[in-house]
Amino acid sequence: MHTNSSLIKPEFTLDIIQLLPDHVANQIAAGEVIQRPASAVKEMLENALDAGGSEIKLFVKDAGKTLLQVVDNGCGMSETDVRMCFERHATSKIKSAGDLFEIQTMGFRGEAMASIAAIAHVEVNTKLTSNELGTHLIIEGSEIKTHEDCATANGTSIKVKNLFYNVPARRNFLKSDKVEMRYITEEFTRVSLANPNVKMQMFHNNNEIFHLPISNFRQRIVNIIGGKKNENLVPVEEETTVVKIDGFVGKPEAAKRTRGEQYFFVNGRFIKSNYLNHAVSKAFEELIPHNYFPSYFINLDIDPKLIDINIHPTKTEIKFEDEQAIYAIIRACVKRSLGAYNIAPTLDFSQELSFDLGYKQDKQTTIKEPTIKVDSSYNPFENKSENHAKQTEVKAEEKWETPSFEEDFVPEVENTDLQQIGNHFIAVPNENGLLLIHQRRAHKRILFEYFTKVLNSNKGQSQQLLFPKEIELNKSEIGIITDMTDELNKVGFNFEVKENHISINGIPPECQEENLQFVIENLIEQHKNSEDLLTEQQNTLAVSLATSLAINEVKKLSSEEMIGLKNELLKCETPSVCPSGKRTMINLKTADLEKYF
Repeated sequence: MHTNSSLIKPEFTLDIIQLLPDHVANQIAAGEVIQRPASAVKEMLENALDAGGSEIKLFVKDAGKTLLQVVDNGCGMSETDVRMCFERHATSKIKSAGDLFEIQTMGFRGEAMASIAAIAHVEVNTKLTSNELGTHLIIEGSEIKTHEDCATANGTSIKVKNLFYNVPARRNFLKSDKVEMRYITEEFTRVSLANPNVKMQMFHNNNEIFHLPISNFRQRIVNIIGGKKNENLVPVEEETTVVKIDGFVGKPEAAKRTRGEQYFFVNGRFIKSNYLNHAVSKAFEELIPHNYFPSYFINLDIDPKLIDINIHPTKTEIKFEDEQAIYAIIRACVKRSLGAYNIAPTLDFSQELSFDLGYKQDKQTTIKEPTIKVDSSYNPFENKSENHAKQTEVKAEEKWETPSFEEDFVPEVENTDLQQIGNHFIAVPNENGLLLIHQRRAHKRILFEYFTKVLNSNKGQSQQLLFPKEIELNKSEIGIITDMTDELNKVGFNFEVKENHISINGIPPECQEENLQFVIENLIEQHKNSEDLLTEQQNTLAVSLATSLAINEVKKLSSEEMIGLKNELLKCETPSVCPSGKRTMINLKTADLEKYF
C-alpha cells in the first residue's frame, strides 16, 4: 500500500538539540557578513583604520576571487592577538555591554575575521612597533596551519586567497569579474572619502587604480570623482546641539540622472539612509529637473549615545534618537548654503522702487509719442464677406504675429484618418472600431527591437561628429562604460576612454548630439545593477537606448510621423507591449464605444 511520507510523524526522541561545531557556525556567520569579495574588503579596511594606519594599500587579483590583500602601517598585533582575532565574537573595540552605546570604532562586532577565515585561505604578517620580530599565521577553513615568528614591517598585512573555496554554491553565485570589481571599487571609495587623512592606494592585477595622498576632504573628493568636480562643490556647514554638519553638495547644474555620488558619513562611517537623502532632495526642489539626483558628500558628527549602529551586520544602517530633527537641520543647512552662494533663486529687495526696463536710455535722446494710424476706409456696416477679404490683405511685415489657422488647426493629412489626441496618443480608426497608440511606448518598442537586432547582427551604423563630445565621469562610471565598450561599438558609438572623461567621436543615427549627456548617464544608471550574463547586458543596453532616445510623452507629430510610427509598430514582433511590459496600444471596438451613448 502506498503511503504519503509527509504524513509519517517523526519518532519522539529526547535531547535532539546540539551545539554546532565552530567551523560550521563560522560558515553560517560568514553568510551574513561576507556576501562577496567587496564585503571582505570593507571589513579589512576598517580594521586597518582602527589600527591607526596612516598608509593603507589594497591589492586585488581577479576581482577578489584569487586574492585580496590589505597592508597597513598601524600598531600591529601581538602573538596572542593574532590568534584571538580569528575567534568568533573576539574584538578589542568593546569590553562591556555599555560600550555598545559609545562605539566610535569600525570593526566592533568581532565576527568579520572569523567569518573570512571560515571560507578562505588567510595569511597574516603582523608586528608591533615595539617588537623586533613579527608573527606569521596561516589559516585554512578556520584551522591554523602555521604559526611562527617572522621578519616583517611594522603594521599588518592580511592576504585572503581563494574566497569561498569550501562553499562552491556561494562562489558560483558571484557575478563576473567586472561586476565584482565594481562593488570593490565602491567600498574602497566609501572608506577613502571618510578618511582623507589617510594615504590610500588600490591595485588590481598589478595595475594602480587609485593613488590618494593625504589631503583635506575637498581634495579627496576631487581626486576620486574627477578634477572638474571642484568647481561644482558648494560648502555645507552647521553646528547645533544635536549634530555637527560639514561637507559639500554639488551645484544644481552638476546633478545627474545616475545615482552614485550621494554619500553620508556618521562619525567617519558611511551609511545608507533614504530618509536623510530625501532631506537633501527637498533642499534641491525646483532647482533640478525631475528624476535627477544631486551630488553630496556630507559628514555628520553626532554623540555616539544618540545613535545605534548595531542593527545590521554590514553596519551601513543607523538608528537616530531624533531623526526628524536631523532631517530638518540637513534640509535647512543645504538650502541655506545654496542660497548663500547665489545658487537658489532669491528676491532682490534693492529694486523695489525701480523698474528694470531691459535697456539703457540715452539722456540726450527725446522720447517720441507713438502715432496712431486710423483706417479711414473702414465701414462697420460693410458686408462680412467683403470685410473678411480686406482683413486677409495683411502687410508682409505684420504677418508674423497673425495666427495661422491652416498651420495650427488643419493637420497635413494625405488621405488618412489618423489623429493625434493631446499630443500624447494616436487615434487610428479601423473596421472594428478605434485603435489608440501610446506614442512614446510605441517608439520605445520600435527602438528596442531595432537595437536588439543590431546587437545580434553587429551591423550598427555610426554617424561621425564634427567635433568630439567630452563627457566627464568618475572612476566607477568610467569602469561601467569600459565594460560596455564592445556593445556600444556594435550599436554605433565610437569613443575613447580617458582618465576622468570619455571623448565621443561617433553616435548612432537615432541619437542626437545635444542628448548625449542624458543618454550616457541613463546607460550607466541602467547598467549599475545589471547581471554579468552577456545576453542580459545586451538586453539592458537595448532597453536603455530605447528609453533614452524615444520621443517625449507629449509631442506634436506630423501626419507622416504618425503614419510611420503606426506602421513601424505593427511590424514589430511584439507590438502590444513596450520593453518595460506596459501596453503600447488599446483597441476599442465599436460595441464598446456604443456603451458610452
